[in-house]
Amino acid sequence: MREIIILACQKCKRKNYTSRKNKKTTTEKIELKKYCKFCKAHTIHKEAK
Repeated sequence: MREIIILACQKCKRKNYTSRKNKKTTTEKIELKKYCKFCKAHTIHKEAK
């Protein structure tokens, strides 16, 4: 079953995006490079709880 996860910016620590992942097949935390409107730059966003 796919669950909703929150992606947080690694620079400013704000929670900007939500995504879905299958926790049975993907056990490690997701890291994506996305645009942060607060930093005004593309930064790494990591899965947060």
